Amino acid sequence: MDASIALVAIAPFVAALLAPLVHRLAKPFAGWVLALVPGGIFLFLLTLIEPVVSGGAISARIDWVPAYDLDLSFLVDGLSLTFALTISGIGTLIVLYSGAYLKGHPHLGRFLGFLLAFMGAMLGLVLADGMLALFMFWELTSVTSFLLIGFDHTRQAARRGAIQALVITNIGGMALLVGAIMVHWLTGQWEMSALGDEIRSNGLYGLVLAAFLVAAFTKSAQVPLHFWLPNAMEAPTPVSAFLHSATMVQGGVYLLARTTPWLGGTEAWTLILVCFGGATLLWGALGALRQTDLKQMLAQTTLASLGLSVLLIGLGTEAAIAAMVLYFVAHAFYKAGLFMVVGAIDHEAGTRDITILGGLADRMPLTFIGAALASLAMIGLPLTLGYFAKEEMYLGLLSGQWRDIAVLVVLLAGNGLLAGVAMLVLVRPFLGPVLPTPKLAHEAPIAMLAGPLVLGAASIVAAVSTDWLGHTLLEPGAGAILGEAVTSHLTLAINPASAIFWLSIATWALGYLVYRQAATLRTLLRRFEAALGWTADTVFDAVMFGLIRFSGALTRLLHHGRLEIYLVTVFAGLALALIAPLVALKGYDALLPTAELGNWAAKLSWPQLQPYEWGVIALALIGLSAVLMANNRLMAILALGIQGTSVALIFLLFGAPDLAFTQFMVEVLSVVILALVMTRLRLDERDQRPLEDLARDGTLALVCGVGVSLLLMVVLSGVLDTRLSDLFTATSVPIAHGHNIVNVILVDYRGFDTLGEISVVMAAGIAIMALLRSRAKPAVPQPKPAPRRRRKAAA
Repeated sequence: MDASIALVAIAPFVAALLAPLVHRLAKPFAGWVLALVPGGIFLFLLTLIEPVVSGGAISARIDWVPAYDLDLSFLVDGLSLTFALTISGIGTLIVLYSGAYLKGHPHLGRFLGFLLAFMGAMLGLVLADGMLALFMFWELTSVTSFLLIGFDHTRQAARRGAIQALVITNIGGMALLVGAIMVHWLTGQWEMSALGDEIRSNGLYGLVLAAFLVAAFTKSAQVPLHFWLPNAMEAPTPVSAFLHSATMVQGGVYLLARTTPWLGGTEAWTLILVCFGGATLLWGALGALRQTDLKQMLAQTTLASLGLSVLLIGLGTEAAIAAMVLYFVAHAFYKAGLFMVVGAIDHEAGTRDITILGGLADRMPLTFIGAALASLAMIGLPLTLGYFAKEEMYLGLLSGQWRDIAVLVVLLAGNGLLAGVAMLVLVRPFLGPVLPTPKLAHEAPIAMLAGPLVLGAASIVAAVSTDWLGHTLLEPGAGAILGEAVTSHLTLAINPASAIFWLSIATWALGYLVYRQAATLRTLLRRFEAALGWTADTVFDAVMFGLIRFSGALTRLLHHGRLEIYLVTVFAGLALALIAPLVALKGYDALLPTAELGNWAAKLSWPQLQPYEWGVIALALIGLSAVLMANNRLMAILALGIQGTSVALIFLLFGAPDLAFTQFMVEVLSVVILALVMTRLRLDERDQRPLEDLARDGTLALVCGVGVSLLLMVVLSGVLDTRLSDLFTATSVPIAHGHNIVNVILVDYRGFDTLGEISVVMAAGIAIMALLRSRAKPAVPQPKPAPRRRRKAAA
């Protein structure tokens, strides 16, 4: 079972890698072939319904980083299974739809790969139990959505929408990582299923709550972080259909639902979620009425629906949570269907402007049926899944308390506005007189029709099967969020004496009124928007512009290109790092010849040297003098090589042959590189330096030299701690399988350090090679044109 559940999250990524190849081999049928992957995942997840309903949850665990006690853990319960089934089921239809919608596009294979990777990231997000794995998949949804939104990268609007989505959602990703680390620090747990009430009673609960709310609000586009979602409509329609229905934005809703058992139930939780969710609900619903582009209208209604879900989670009652579970599935069905319908209209009629569309029902009858099924669910009429979600929303707010009344008014207004938008989307494009369109409208291909028709039919079948719906969807899903058993009371019976019945009537009446006055409301809302001037979108542009200007100014300040200033800064920092700790910590006390430290004169006495060793010392002194006295650049390079060679010989003679050979190689390479570079300069000139530069550089050299010497003397005055060297000696052979301890340290214990050093040398070599090869080639002289002869005048 562990491997099967892990395969659910991994299979889409494997399919994503193979998507370009599949498209190349089966061009017209690439969508059908690749749809087998999400379709197979959906069928496998169906087999888990009965175990989850009867057993409560299925856990799976795979070793990830055992050294740090990290496992890749998965949890399949009512909540995660509901989301995973929705993602894979709608994903299957979206992949089919994409193959037909982008038929003939040269990069269809790449697009399908991005789409499948997006699906895999979302499946991993909802199935992950470990918070670090959750964070990993959370960020993958942001990256893959960036690739999808900016797929048409030749358009500036697409690039801007992709960058905006990535920036905002990555802010939430960092907040999620901070929250996960804080939870682990407070509880010692990485798995969310192992958490209890200990966080709510901790004094840092507010910080943890803020981190998770920022993460959820950025991903689910809550006011005032909502502006990136409408701009994401620059993506192709299949992306919009998937992103707005079952993926990406629903990740924030899932996070709030998953954290409810150990973060929810407090006054702060309820107040924040209800207020922000209610504001987003009304803002999105009104924003939809301001638009005439069908995709933008649906995008704004997604904002409203996300706010509605957040509000219901904030209420936290059994009825509200049951409504949220039902509404998630209902919204995913009708929103995916409506986006696919809008894509079909745009694909076949050439426009999405609701003001110039009309009478398409005769020319696109099956598309009209799909639109009708989805719109009726959005309105919340009986025999649709949206009807039960709406009824459950109102059920928990009939207590008569002022808070419940206020929330009920917000829900009634929001649902009424959404119903009005649904009527506009259904009636204006399809009914009424036929209006001319840029393209002669005709029915869409079957692959583009399958999604709206299947999802619309599924919504009705689920709604009329109330026992199955309550037992399979509502009870396990709501029970997983609340942490207790939930009993379904869904029924198709309509009771005219119930207050809920009349609230539904009021919702539909308000929706009809909004539909009738849509043009007037649109004018008023656009005037209000123009009067505001500044919006969250323009604020984002101003902040990004200021950030770019600041980064440019900082770059010009720090990366001015003057090597001399760079070196002075580096060595000044080195001098400060050497001398300041000695002074601050009174390390110079160790230099005094006290009885405890012994006699420094004896410690600093010269050892008994052989004549050839004295010769190497003399060579080093000669090299040092030559460096200081060099009168041109060539002499300085050669003298520097002599000095380096002398140091290498000292290493070789005094017990460090490995270090000596390394030093020899570095010196040879340095001299060769410097000589090659200097061939482009005049080597026989002496660099004239002002006196103040000599004083500055000489002072820095003396301070750094004295600092290094003092530091070494302090180190030598202490007791040698051999724990690290003992560890290397004991583990070199059994762990690293090497008898040369120095090599083992460089390759294994300090492997990344060595890799970095090699990378630096390689980068420098490549840069120098490019510099040498960039010499201007002598211009080839062009032959002069022959002088034109004058034609002789006729005699």
